[in-house]
Amino acid sequence: MKYIIRLEEAAKLAAAFYFSWEIGFSPLVFILFLLVPDISIIGYMINSRWGAYIYNLAHHQTVGIALIVGGYIMQDNRVIFAGLIVLGHSSLDRMFGFGLKHIDNFKHTHLGWIGKITQE
Repeated sequence: MKYIIRLEEAAKLAAAFYFSWEIGFSPLVFILFLLVPDISIIGYMINSRWGAYIYNLAHHQTVGIALIVGGYIMQDNRVIFAGLIVLGHSSLDRMFGFGLKHIDNFKHTHLGWIGKITQE
């Protein structure tokens, strides 16, 4: 099952890459902006609750889709591009098993735990 999910996420990443090019952004610009949503990790400097909220907002695929639709309605390719970056980045993360964060621990995601779990 996880391979099917990875394939679906790869398709979304490829679509985001294609459509960003289709609206006039070069592939290099897409690649350069692809990691920008990870800046949201700075929320963890406050605490894990705020960190999870801010991180999840910047990595939620619905936010990306809302930006794409909003940009289409406003006829603003920059907003569409921002949505494609959020969608593409979150798809890339999910391909590698990184998901939306729970508030208890950065490594606890909606896809399970990241890395090895040690029993103390």
